[in-house]
Amino acid sequence: MRVHRDDDRGQVAVEFLGMVPVILLTLALLWQVVLVGYTYTLAGNAADEAARACAVGEDGGAAALRHLDGAWKDGARPSCEQGGGMVTAVVEIDVPVLVPGVGGLFTVRGKAGAVWEERQP
Repeated sequence: MRVHRDDDRGQVAVEFLGMVPVILLTLALLWQVVLVGYTYTLAGNAADEAARACAVGEDGGAAALRHLDGAWKDGARPSCEQGGGMVTAVVEIDVPVLVPGVGGLFTVRGKAGAVWEERQP
């Protein structure tokens, strides 16, 4: 005589439903890490462009903002300083929370320098 046991029916569905929040949280954290890295890359590139522009006497802030787009451009704070034959550009950008344009997790600073190029008369 065979006894059929149905004790574990639906167990896979229950385990899957229990794992869905963990999977979604992991994906959200990975996406946030991608946004942090991308923001660092954008800040560094914008600072490079601002330093190049300031080195030849152009508007470094405008050059930095030209190389940013969307949500990163709105909260960017570029600045340039000259001294000792060098130009130093700093661009500060807020890292978005999961969606670009939403909040600011923390601020990222990109810094770059270039040699001041004096214009000859």
